[in-house]
Amino acid sequence: MQDIYKDEQLIKHWDGFTNHQAHVNGTQLHYVDGGHGPILICLPGWPQTWYSFHRVAPELAKHFRVIVVDIRGMGSSATPISGYDKRTMATDIYGLIRQLGPGKVNVIGHDIGGMVASSLAFNYPDVVERLILADGLHPDKGMMQMSLMPAPGTFQEKIDHQRPYTWWMGFNQVKALPEKLLAGRYRYLLDWLFHYVMTDDSKMSAFEREIYAAVYDQPDRIRASNAWYQAFNEDIAHAASYQPLNMPVLGIASNVSYGYYQYSLPQIAEKYELVQLASTGHYMFEENPVAVTTIIVDFLTKRIN
Repeated sequence: MQDIYKDEQLIKHWDGFTNHQAHVNGTQLHYVDGGHGPILICLPGWPQTWYSFHRVAPELAKHFRVIVVDIRGMGSSATPISGYDKRTMATDIYGLIRQLGPGKVNVIGHDIGGMVASSLAFNYPDVVERLILADGLHPDKGMMQMSLMPAPGTFQEKIDHQRPYTWWMGFNQVKALPEKLLAGRYRYLLDWLFHYVMTDDSKMSAFEREIYAAVYDQPDRIRASNAWYQAFNEDIAHAASYQPLNMPVLGIASNVSYGYYQYSLPQIAEKYELVQLASTGHYMFEENPVAVTTIIVDFLTKRIN
């Protein structure tokens, strides 16, 4: 990996932030820390790293102590052989929170990070003050209804908002083969994916794409990130025992996920709000950072009875 894509160089783009490593739950997590105020834990998604928050974290740090974590298997965190069910990954984050000190924190998760954030709230509600889920809800049995084949006419250059075909959900279930196909070639997948699910993929710069490619070009990173998907059956089994959340929950939904959020969010949270970014694709931090930042700050600072 070239030095310009390493954490030590990338953190220089974030004024006031520093890199850290924490040993928790038998593994090692990398995180960045900056700002002052109530703690906001940020959990990124696939196929990105902590750097995916770079358009929103510095602004959020004006209001909060912002901690962006490379979840288990991501970025510069460890890639153990097991432990990719979201309950274990949530326990990683719980361990980090306990190291930071007593009291509750706010949590936001995007994509896979939203699944981990959900599991944290379900399993450790004592540490979560408010929860934000950005295009990422906990795996549930509805996943079993996803189509193997796209409906006629729905698999085009851009994702169909009504009938999305997310073929990578199946591809990432395959063990050992993806890392052989994609190691050293991950940029091809990144470019295709960003174009497919973003309304305007020009908002994802070439520099950002190279950062993520440099990480996911490595076979162990591909193996670990795919393991997030391979644990979905275990996650679904865990979800059967969870009770609805009673802390305030905000869903931020892109133009792809809004319909799913309308159905699913009321099932998992008693006190929830849902915001739709109608003209924004899945990678909302890149496409619409000003709106996302405003929504987050408003939710976390307003009085909730």
